[in-house]
This record gives sequence, C-alpha cells and structure tokens, in this order.
Amino acid sequence: MMYNEYASVRKERPGAPPHVAAENNAKSATGKMAARGEKAMNTRYRAADGVGSPLPETVLSAPADTLRSPSAGIQPVPQRRIIEKMDEYMSRRDYAGAEKHLLYWLEEARLGGDLRGMLMLRNELVGHYRKTGERDKALASAEDALALLKRLDFENTLSAATTYVNVATACSAFGDNERALALFEKARPIYEHSAAAQPALLGGLYNNMALSCAAVKRFEEAFALYDRAMAQMARAPHGALEQAITCLNMANAVEEQQGMERGETQIFELLDRACALLDTPTVPREGYYAFVCEKCAPTFEYYGYFSEANTLKERSRQIYERA
Repeated sequence: MMYNEYASVRKERPGAPPHVAAENNAKSATGKMAARGEKAMNTRYRAADGVGSPLPETVLSAPADTLRSPSAGIQPVPQRRIIEKMDEYMSRRDYAGAEKHLLYWLEEARLGGDLRGMLMLRNELVGHYRKTGERDKALASAEDALALLKRLDFENTLSAATTYVNVATACSAFGDNERALALFEKARPIYEHSAAAQPALLGGLYNNMALSCAAVKRFEEAFALYDRAMAQMARAPHGALEQAITCLNMANAVEEQQGMERGETQIFELLDRACALLDTPTVPREGYYAFVCEKCAPTFEYYGYFSEANTLKERSRQIYERA
C-alpha cells in the first residue's frame, strides 16, 4: 500500500528574514508582521512518508484489473504489514529504522519476483528520502518506480497516478518544479476521470501541484488549485489537517504574490483558519497529527503566532513521547 500523502517539507525561502526571537505572541496584525522570523515554506501533503496516512494508495487500492492474483512463482511481500510497521517507525521518528525496513523488503520483493511490491516500496522510498533530504536517493528511487510502471503495464492506472504524484512531489521538493508540473499533469486526468479516486487523493494532487505553480510564479493557477484542495479535503475523513496545511500554503503564496503589507489581512485570516482546523476535536491526536503540528509550527512562528506555534510543538512532543 503506497502512500500518496500530504507531506510537510521544510524548505527555506530564499531571502527569508533571519529568525526573530520573541518573548510573547504579538496579538495585533502590526505586531505579528514586525515579529516575523523564518517559516517552513512549501508544506506538502505527505507523499510516501508513512505515519498513518489518511490516503488510500496505489497498489492495494488500484483498480480491480491491476490486482490480479500473483503469477506462479511470484512470492508477494506483505504490503499492508510493511506499511503498518513503517507507521510505527515514523511515529517514533526512527528514520534509520524506517530506511532499513524498506530496503529489507525491497530486496525480498526483488528476490520473490514481486514487481508490484517493488513499486510500492520504491514509492515509499521516494517519500522517505524526500523527507530526509537525500536528493540523489529520492530521485534514483523515483526513476525505478517510473520504470516499474512500464514493466507492469500500469501507466494509466491509479497506481501510475499516485506514483506520478509521489515523484512530482519529490522533484518539487528538490527544486525541479517544471518536471514536477509535467508529472502532476499526467496524474490529474487519471484521478479526475476515475470513480475510484477518493477525495484525499485529489486533495493531495491539487495541493502539491499548487505548490509547484506558486514556485514558478503561476499564482492564479496555484490559488485555483488550493481552492480545489480545500473542497476535496472537506469531504475526506479527518481532512481538517490537510485543510490547515493548505491554508498555510495559501498564506505563503499571498505573501509571495502581494508582499506582507498588502496581503497581511488575507494572510492572518488564513492563519486563523488554520489554527481552528488544527484544533478540530474529532481529528485523532496520533502520529500523523504530531507530524503535521511539528511541520506547521515554523510557519506560525514566521508570522508572529508564537503562542500557537509553541502549542503545536508541545502537542507534537507529547505525542512522540507516548509512542
């Protein structure tokens, strides 16, 4: 089961002002603007990261015609069990253990001739290495995943669309936004024309694609995609966390397009909305919640929401300590 998820990537904006320490949370708009520090830019819906993803994934959630019984001689790896164990590693932020786990099962899939298992694991590795900032490893796994799609004749399936989104998200994280957009465009018609594509898959596509549009200054397209992401995640189970991520991304895009002075009213409205979404009482406060809080906190800090940022950090710490 491969994860095409909302991911949070710490990516510093060129020219961002240095971090400014503050003793308290400036409550006025002027105070927040004056107290800005560094923010974590480009917050993505998770792509192949684990930690209890809300999104159904490619191989196990692919259309029925791609889930044929394994051919004689193929020894399939236990995909669901692999993902459950991956979630355990990520809930403890054990990145080294997660990598060893994925590489072990990748070799098992190779030895067993399980190409679908290899595809799942390559997608997982793309997201893992993206999260740990290992560009060469991420892109090497991405190329292997794309090659496996061809070998499996999966290029027009949901499996393919999820792989395109995972690889595109990695390309965007490492600065290749033009290639990312080309891959997002390959995934988009597959998702949009498939009755099996759940809202969370579409929400992840739209949010991550919007980030790449904003990175190349295609702001109107970015905002239209963010609106689509918000609408899709409103229909997804526990989609409030992903909506909060999108609100923060929109705030960043507003600042990049308009500047802080012109955009501050809209920016603070988006930040307040994100705060409310992160406080949604029905969202499970488990590993993924901790992950989102940890990755969103720097953006709140950047805009002067110091109290809110500290609250998110503390929530994240408490959840990780219990894991």
